Amino acid sequence: MANFSKSNVPQFSVDVYQNEYLPDGGREVNAIVTVTSTGGGTVGSSAGASYAPGQGPSAGVAIMVDCSGSMDYPPTKMRNARDATAAAIDTLRDGTHFAVVGGTHVAKEVYPGGGRLAVADRTTREQAKQALRRLSAGGGTAIGTWLRLADRLLSSADVAIRHGILLTDGRNEHESPEDLKAALDSCAGRFTCDARGVGTDWEVKEVTGIASALLGTADIVADPTGLAADFTQMMETAMGKEVADVALRLWTPVGTTIKFVKQVAPTVEQLTDRRTEAGPRAGDYPTGSWGDESRDYHVCVEVPSAGLGQEMLAARVSLVVPQPDGSVQNLGAQGLIRAVWTDDMAASTSINPQVAHYTGQAELAQAIQQGLDLRKAGDMDGATAKLGRAVQLASASGNADTAKLLAKVVDVVDAATGTVRLKAKVAEADEMTLETRSTKTVRVKK
Repeated sequence: MANFSKSNVPQFSVDVYQNEYLPDGGREVNAIVTVTSTGGGTVGSSAGASYAPGQGPSAGVAIMVDCSGSMDYPPTKMRNARDATAAAIDTLRDGTHFAVVGGTHVAKEVYPGGGRLAVADRTTREQAKQALRRLSAGGGTAIGTWLRLADRLLSSADVAIRHGILLTDGRNEHESPEDLKAALDSCAGRFTCDARGVGTDWEVKEVTGIASALLGTADIVADPTGLAADFTQMMETAMGKEVADVALRLWTPVGTTIKFVKQVAPTVEQLTDRRTEAGPRAGDYPTGSWGDESRDYHVCVEVPSAGLGQEMLAARVSLVVPQPDGSVQNLGAQGLIRAVWTDDMAASTSINPQVAHYTGQAELAQAIQQGLDLRKAGDMDGATAKLGRAVQLASASGNADTAKLLAKVVDVVDAATGTVRLKAKVAEADEMTLETRSTKTVRVKK
């Protein structure tokens, strides 16, 4: 947990986009909350651990590499994984604490060993890359054991940012779904984790579920030769993180309830069930680690009904970071969500453009996931309807990347009306890419 003075932290800002006007008797208030962090990376500390100006905060990274037997098919897959891990190690900033874990049906410390993390410099990077050469494929897959070992290693260092990178090529066949969930529950809030599936023999919902639970990113690397570039980019992003454990705090007045909170950009991520109580009528929603970046959140609030001309504060949004002593530091940014009752029909029925856009993006993600599930279940009519709706939403919102992925699964007859035909043959990699990236959104055009 980071302990920052105000001059050390990136500057956070909160902007609220909403139509605050409600009709007589109206109770539901929707707002898009944009959180932006800029100008960090100077000086900070974590319970005494410090870093030099310009070098970024103290960080610990655990790289978990699948070494199960399937990584030998084809043999180039294991070689690409070793090369990618070496590239990630080369990207580590001097002073970063790190470890490499080899994952099979058990988790093994590949480097440095002894239940600890190494500190990155020229010597330890070279030692780690030498250790990678001893990695070989054999055994099963029990990802929960990899995560638990990564957690133990990361917690051994006094650092501000804790992050994992996980690579797998297969299904989690050597532990129960309950074991994996228990591992994720115990690791959640202790470190963030990016997860990657290589090839096409892994389970999309497993990999995306790991990233979602640990507030990281998920993606497919269908061709193992792309791993090194992907690992390098992941590590560069991890090295850019400056504040860990940022929470979106929502305070609501008496009689008001939060219906849902979800991240809607850069990806759709449901946060409603992750609330932790933070005093009278306040709750915290975890957002993970931040560098220089901007994210959007959709907040839906139900307010008590009020008379025409009345107005009220529906919710107050702030950002907080937990401290080692159990207190929290407020990051100084605040936004207000308001409700105003009016008999002006035009004002009360107008939908805010940001709210409309992200409602569509969330529906797009859901339509893709439902359509692909129906396709797998053999319901071709249902799949065609859902994927057609997805094509329509992607086209209307300008989500060109998702539109291209959809076009590999369906033949688009008319994007504007969502008229499509399912392709008779779809490459497994194309279907898995669409499913893995279905939650990626485009920002609303301001």
